[in-house]
Amino acid sequence: MRAERLDTATHQVSVQDVPVPEPGPGEVLIEVAYCGICHSDLSLVDGTFPARLPVVTQGHEASGTIAALGPGVDGWQVGDRVVPAAGRPDFTCAECRRFNFSGCLNLALMAFDYDGGWAQYTTALAVSLTRVPDNVPLDQAAILADAVATPWGAVVNTAKVQVGESVGVWGLGGIGTHIVQIARLVGAMPIVALDLNPAVRERALALGADVAVDPTAPDAADVIRDATGGRGLDAAFDAVGLPVTFGQARAATRPGGRLVSVGMSNQDINLGSTMALGLSRVTIMGHLGYRNEDIATLAALVSTGRLDLSRSISGVVALEDVAEGIRRLETHDGDPIRILVQP
Repeated sequence: MRAERLDTATHQVSVQDVPVPEPGPGEVLIEVAYCGICHSDLSLVDGTFPARLPVVTQGHEASGTIAALGPGVDGWQVGDRVVPAAGRPDFTCAECRRFNFSGCLNLALMAFDYDGGWAQYTTALAVSLTRVPDNVPLDQAAILADAVATPWGAVVNTAKVQVGESVGVWGLGGIGTHIVQIARLVGAMPIVALDLNPAVRERALALGADVAVDPTAPDAADVIRDATGGRGLDAAFDAVGLPVTFGQARAATRPGGRLVSVGMSNQDINLGSTMALGLSRVTIMGHLGYRNEDIATLAALVSTGRLDLSRSISGVVALEDVAEGIRRLETHDGDPIRILVQP
C-alpha cells in the first residue's frame, strides 16, 4: 500500500510503498476513506513535538470501512463504516483498572506512538471504534476524532459550560471554530470570537458567534465587557496556545470564571503572582483530547442535523499531495478549518 512516512530525524515527509498491516488480536484493518491534517501533525514535522518513533505514518483523524477482522473481534463486520479513536490504552494502568480507558496514564497516540491514517490502510482496536451513521459523510466523520471531539471535550467536559454562560474563543482555526459551534449548541450566550483575520471572524459569526473582534484592536477588551454586561467571560478558551492569547483570555475572564488552554505550543506562559491568581479566583485548566464516547455523541448530532459540519471541510488532497496540504495549513492558505487527505 501507499503511505506517508515522516523521518523524525530529518523532518522529511515522503510517500512510500509499505506492507499492508495485519490486524492483531482485538484489532481491525480499516481501509481509510479520509484523514485530517491537524496542527499537531505540523508540530511533529517541524520538531515542536518530540518524536517517539524514528519513522512514522502520520494522521490521527481517520474514517473508513472495515476491511478485515483480527482474531477475537466480535460485533463488527467487513464493510462497516467507522471512526477509530486516536489513542490506545495499555489496559494495565491504575485508570484502566478502573475502566477509565480514555484516561489511561500511558495512552499511546495514533501517528505518534504507532502508525496513523495518512495511508491506504490502518489498524485500530475494535473497542475504540465508533460506528458512522449511513447519512453522515465519511469526510465529516473523519474530523470527529479530534477537530470536533477535542472542542466538545473542552466545552462540555472540562469547562462544563452551562446554558446562558458567556464564552470567548481566541483563535478560529479548526479547533476554535468548532468550539464556537459547540458553545452555541449547548446554549452559551454571548459567544465572543477573536481572531486577527477579518474573513475568519465573519465565518465565525455565520457559524454561531454573537460578536467577533480583532484581539489587537484597542477596544477589544471594551467589546468583551459590553457584550457580557460588564461581567467578563464565564469561560474563555485559548485555541492558539501562545503567551499573548493566553494573557488576553485570562484578562477577559470574570472573577471566578474558567480559562481553558486548548491550543498548544512550546512557549511558556506567565501566571503572575500567587496573590493576583488567588484574588482573581479564576480556574485555569489545560485540555487535551476527548473521551471515546464523545465521538458517538457527535456522530449522532451530525446525523440528526443538530450539528452542521458541512463548512468544516476546506479541501481534500490526494495522498501523493500531502505536502501541499501541510503547506496550505501551515501558511493559512484559504483560511482552512480542516484539510483532508484522501488515500
